[in-house]
This record gives sequence, C-alpha cells and structure tokens, in this order.
Amino acid sequence: MRNGLDRQLGLFPATNIVIANMIGAGIFTTTGLLMSNLGNPVLMLILWLIGGFIALMGALSYGRLGKAIPEAGGEYIFLSRLYSPMLGFLSGWVSFIAGFSTAIAASAIGFSEYIINAVSYDSQPLYSEVISPEYARKAMALLVVILFTFVHARGVKTGTHIQNILTVLKVVLLTGLIIIGLIGGAGNISHFVSAESFTFSFDGFKSIGLSLMWIMFAYSGWNAATYIGAEIKKPGKNIPRSLTLGTGIVTILYILLNLFFVYSTHPDQLEGVISIGGLTASNAFGPVAEKVVSLLIAFALFSSLSAFIIIGPRVYYAMARDGYFFKFAAKIHPRYNVPHLAIWIQAAIAAIMILTGTFDQILTYLGFCLSIFTILTVFSVYKLGRWQQNNTCSFIANVVPLLYILPSLAILVLAYFERPLESSIAVLTVLLGVAIYFLLKKRNAFIKQTK
Repeated sequence: MRNGLDRQLGLFPATNIVIANMIGAGIFTTTGLLMSNLGNPVLMLILWLIGGFIALMGALSYGRLGKAIPEAGGEYIFLSRLYSPMLGFLSGWVSFIAGFSTAIAASAIGFSEYIINAVSYDSQPLYSEVISPEYARKAMALLVVILFTFVHARGVKTGTHIQNILTVLKVVLLTGLIIIGLIGGAGNISHFVSAESFTFSFDGFKSIGLSLMWIMFAYSGWNAATYIGAEIKKPGKNIPRSLTLGTGIVTILYILLNLFFVYSTHPDQLEGVISIGGLTASNAFGPVAEKVVSLLIAFALFSSLSAFIIIGPRVYYAMARDGYFFKFAAKIHPRYNVPHLAIWIQAAIAAIMILTGTFDQILTYLGFCLSIFTILTVFSVYKLGRWQQNNTCSFIANVVPLLYILPSLAILVLAYFERPLESSIAVLTVLLGVAIYFLLKKRNAFIKQTK
C-alpha cells in the first residue's frame, strides 16, 4: 500500500497550472486603475515589465525551494520547515482571509463588471431607476459567489482535464485579442505619447509603489506549482521549469495585451475603467465585439473564481488536520464528502469584502497581505543551504532572491504610505493570526494533557 500523493504531473500540466493561476482578474481589471493612478501609458508598460521581472525572480527562488522540498503546500511547507510552524500557520491564515476569500471577492467583482457591461445594463433606464449600477454590480458579485459556493458545497468537482481546457481557452482569448487587435483593430500609435508627464517626486513614487502592488496581484500565481509539489514527476527539474516557463509566457502575454489596450484606446478613456477588455474591444472592432469579448472575459473570471472556491477549503482542511487551524475546517459533509463549513465561511468572508470595499481597496489589501509572506518565503532561500548542510554558492541562491526581496519591500513601504488604511488592515490581519496561533497551540497542548 502506498501513502501520500502520486507523482503524475509532468512539465506541461504543471506549467499549465501556473498559467491558469496567473491569468485571472488582475490582467482584465487593473489597467484602467493603473492609468488613473499614473496617467502615463509608457510608464505603465514599463511597470508591467518590471512586475514580470520581479515575478520571474520570485519563480526562480521558489523553484530552488521546490526542488529541495518537493511537497504539497507552498509557503506553508517552506516556512514551517525552514523557520517555524508559526510562520507556516500565518501564511495559511493569510491565505484564508486574503489569498482565497479576498481573491474570490476580486474575481466576483471583475465578473460582475464584465457581465453587466455585456448585457448593456447602463443603457437600460428601467433598471437604473430601480437600482444603481454600483449596487447592481455588488449584487451580481454576491450572487455568483453564493451560486458557486452552493454548487461546490454539494460535492461538485472539476477534473484536471477541464482545468487544462479552461487554461487553453484563456490563453487563446488573450492571444487572439493581441494578434487581431494589433494587426487588424482600429487604433493609433499616438496614444502612447498623448499623456500627462509624470513627476518623480515622493508622491510620484508612492503612486508607482501602489501601481506595482496592483500589477503584482495580476502576476500572482507564479508560485502555483509549489502547492502541488508532491504530485509533480521529476520535481527537481519540473518544478523550477514550470514556474519559470509559466511566468515567462504570462509576462509576454500581459505586456502585449497592454500594448493593445493603449493602442486601441486613448489614455483618458482608460482611466478608472475596470472592464477594460470590453472598452478596448469596442474601440478596436465595434460594439458587437465589446459584447462578445466581455462575455468571454466574464467566463474566464467565472472559471478562476470557481477554482478559488474549490482549492481554498482544501488548504484549510489540511491545516486543521495538522492541528493548526479551526476544527470547523476539518469537518466533512457526511453526504457530499467536502469540507462544507470551510467552503461557506470562506464565502461569508468574500461577501463581506464585496459589500464593504471598492475594487481598488480589495486589490491593495490583498496585494499587501500576500507580499509579506512571499518575501519571507523567498528570503528562506538563504536558510536553505544551512538546512541542507550545503554551503555551495550560486547566482540563484545569492543574487536572484535579492532581486525579488528588495523591490518587493520597496513596493510594500511605498504602498503603505499611499494607502495606509488598507495596508494597516493587512498588518492587523497578520497580527490577529499570531494571537490565533498561540490560542490554537494552547488548545492543542491542553488536549494532549487530557488524553
């Protein structure tokens, strides 16, 4: 009898998982916010390139960790093994509050923006008299979260072949927009220079820091293969390769897609628009294309949201079984055989985020929370040599982590000054996790004493 997970995934499906996790709400929703924040399309494109480089440095660092510790769990495993169980727990706690629940909220809001845009809600005066567009979007976002939570709480599962198909469809959608838009779509090269000049003052750098945080949210997922390290064949080769290949492919797609966005639409029109894909498709190909592209992007976000709802509760379930999370997360429905309480509580947190925050606030909070633990994880590369009792030096082991850590720390500091409220809430979330960890530790010690 064999115990544990089987190593069945090769390089292609592992790379597919990285790409699938990266291509989500971020690329389809942040460009308008970035233009509103920066006002300069050339600077925005440079920041997308910088963000891709930072993500690639992170992927190379995680590849080294995944090669040394080829197990399932990502940050939870790396931080627990190389530092302490407390840091591993905190990474899981942040995943619970931000990594999955808040990401579900962001995907749901992005979906609602595109689906309402596709059905031309704003052109229907009857609906605008009954409910405002803002409340309509929130209601739609809540509805899709509740619907998919209900479905997955009843045991519905998606196979890896379905995930592969959805990933290919996402890549085809992005590639199609890029090729058709840049070659055959209407646009003007002057859009790249018709923008206000950017002042590189402290206020300007704060705007850059916040913009890069939003961009890094769009790139998040570059570490996805390390969450399934125990199921990847030849992990020493395939984990690092899948991370770097997936990150490189998505970086190229993101930069080219933003070139299309700016080429097709004047920077003034881009500012503040969340459903950026629909707007640019309309300008490039006409109003019919706007409906079609909006529906396709809504479907892509639909699949991302569904994946978050499925994956998140399984992480909490594993932590609860280890004694490092609340007991409810380990409760399995007797009929549907899923962690149903964890699924519904995750949905409740997502609903609170939808109702209380704007899209940019959610992005800032999410980006700040996640950055803290990716920085800590990348820093653990320096401890890996001692953990393995191997003091050999290499470029990846010494220089690459710094190329991720230093700009990521700068982004955190600048984003904190630009958005102190959302950033402070993110810090408080981590501190709350510290208190909960010690309560759980005390509970576990008490249980052991009474046995």
